[in-house]
Amino acid sequence: MNYRQFLESKKITVKSSGFEISKDSLNPMLFDWQKDITRWALKKGKAALFEDCGLGKTPQQLEWANQVHKHTGGDILLLAPLAVSKQTKREGEKFGIKTNICRTQADVKPGINITNYEMLEHFNPDKFVGIVLDESSILKSFTGKIRTQIIETFINTPYKLSCTATPAPNDFMELGNQSEFLGVMNRVEMLSTFFVHDGSDTAKWRLKGHAEDKFWEWIASWAVVIGKPSDLGYDDGDFILPPLNMYEHIVKVNGILEAENGQLTMVANIAQTLNERRAARRNSMQGRVEKAAELVNNSSEQWLVWCDLNAESEKLSWAITGSVEVKGSDKNEHKETSMIEFAESNIKALVTKPSIAGWGMNWQNCRNMIFVGLSDSYEMLYQAIRRCWRFGQDKEVNVHIVIGEQEGAVKANIERKEKDYEKMFSEMVKHTQDILTKEVHSTVRMSEEYEANSKIVIPQWLRSETA
Repeated sequence: MNYRQFLESKKITVKSSGFEISKDSLNPMLFDWQKDITRWALKKGKAALFEDCGLGKTPQQLEWANQVHKHTGGDILLLAPLAVSKQTKREGEKFGIKTNICRTQADVKPGINITNYEMLEHFNPDKFVGIVLDESSILKSFTGKIRTQIIETFINTPYKLSCTATPAPNDFMELGNQSEFLGVMNRVEMLSTFFVHDGSDTAKWRLKGHAEDKFWEWIASWAVVIGKPSDLGYDDGDFILPPLNMYEHIVKVNGILEAENGQLTMVANIAQTLNERRAARRNSMQGRVEKAAELVNNSSEQWLVWCDLNAESEKLSWAITGSVEVKGSDKNEHKETSMIEFAESNIKALVTKPSIAGWGMNWQNCRNMIFVGLSDSYEMLYQAIRRCWRFGQDKEVNVHIVIGEQEGAVKANIERKEKDYEKMFSEMVKHTQDILTKEVHSTVRMSEEYEANSKIVIPQWLRSETA
């Protein structure tokens, strides 16, 4: 083995395991850039679509599944968050793609079958040639046991597609989960190849200085990363977001916080510790609920009301006229029906948590939302906002954040995470842009044939003695 062969052997490559298809064979209702991405994913066989909200991941994944079914004759299983299944079925009808909602293996029909993540145990993975994870970032919300179950259940499935809007670029563990699910590289191997522990905190990882370009090159070999079509050199067209208006409402309360141990303490500064923040949250609850109710009750438009605590949810549903509450303990039928009814504008105000309804739903019919308090998760906030503020929304979106005056630490933490996310996503797009643009567009190197017609005369001083 020479040195060049040695270097090639060390190069990390992801082999394509899919099939090629002509662009004209794809659904004519797809945009050109959606067709090119779908073709790319079909050729890869196992791929991820990291596209921002509203870019049409649903029709792309349905067409991908449709073509895999046509090519193999096998069945496809699509896993989606609760209530998204019915929405996906309706989207399929628009594009002329038949989809079947099912609860168990007995309900499966030839072609594309959709179920909720929670129903996975009722299916036999050996009966499917393809698996699609819709809103695959939701795997972070599941326990490690369920996440591992999903990865191991479909370890031998020939065709895999993972779709999500926000694989947090600085959450390398999630990228490792995505890679492991697709069978590209397991999480431990990814970390040892590209990362080092960040100092004494072994829970944090950072890219090796010399490995950054290679890491993003590797990501681009199995994932498309775009925030808008122009990221891959296409015209944005109608994919331009309307203005987003953020309003902050500070609820003033007295300076006494009731701590969890029952003691009363004076807090002049912003709550910092977990106990202080929990106490501040309880202390401002009534004021926050009243402010939210005032905003919604004085409006004739639809509202999406996000909360974080069960007590907040209960108080809000009582205070807001015409509201419907969706909580974790509700039956799935109530959750699904309520979310679909809200999508069809039959409910004025939906009161729920981002952890319940913050994934997958398309609610462009609504342009007003309230966060009655904030958790520490920026991704939850982002996903919740993007239920309404997404491509296809034709109105300005108004987001109201109602917090107690002593809860500023949470707001500052969210703002810091927002800046980190924007920076990292920009870096993610930048590093994968050139590689993906060439691959997705199927760009080839153009060259002209050259035919030598003249003899080359080698100077005497370059000739060896035996020449």
